Amino acid sequence: EERIEEFSIKMQKETEKTVVHKIKIDEMDVEYKNKGEVSGSVLNQFSMDEFEGNLRIATTTGNVWDGSGLNHLYVLNDNLEIIGSVEDLAKGERIYSARFLGEKAYLVTFKKVDPLFVIDLSKPENPEVLGYLKITGYSDYLHPYDEEHIIGIGKEAIEARSGDFAWYQGMKISLFDVSDFENPKETAKIIIGDRGTDSYALQDHKAFLFDKKRNLLVIPVGLAEINETFWKEQNEGR
Repeated sequence: EERIEEFSIKMQKETEKTVVHKIKIDEMDVEYKNKGEVSGSVLNQFSMDEFEGNLRIATTTGNVWDGSGLNHLYVLNDNLEIIGSVEDLAKGERIYSARFLGEKAYLVTFKKVDPLFVIDLSKPENPEVLGYLKITGYSDYLHPYDEEHIIGIGKEAIEARSGDFAWYQGMKISLFDVSDFENPKETAKIIIGDRGTDSYALQDHKAFLFDKKRNLLVIPVGLAEINETFWKEQNEGR
């Protein structure tokens, strides 16, 4: 079984590819430069970042539903050749959010709990996972608060009593302290509403407004709340 699993993972990396095309644009002069490829699929624009001539990209291969999900981070040079990577993170899960901030990358994966990975990219040829934090729920979007803190918005979740999954709950806003890269912490959180609560900000970062100078964070929320009195009346005697 182990050999079959290894072969399956290898095939997924070989067959599930993201191709990156590099195009130079100088006013009206457009020139095709190069292309490169990495294993896996990309979640959104925050899964890609250019820094000091290198392209960093976070991807997922496999599926959550059959437990084959794996997550990877690749570093490509100016010619779009892979020069460094961290592979096979969070087996059975997929990337829910990513953020590159200079020499560090932050990835959130999820199936039942939310690991926040802190990855060191100061040596592009040798990316390294410095630490990770496991908490309930997940973050759909990560936003820098300052050099040592990151805001995460997503959903709270409760692990199912049976079955390999978790039930989504209300919206969750977290503040992560990453000053100690090897030991990230969730230093504050707020839960908004109950299961069914949602926000456009979870799918579109333009619906997320943050002004640090004014200590202001604004997001639209569609609120769902359980009527506790009605719930108790309906379940009396059960």
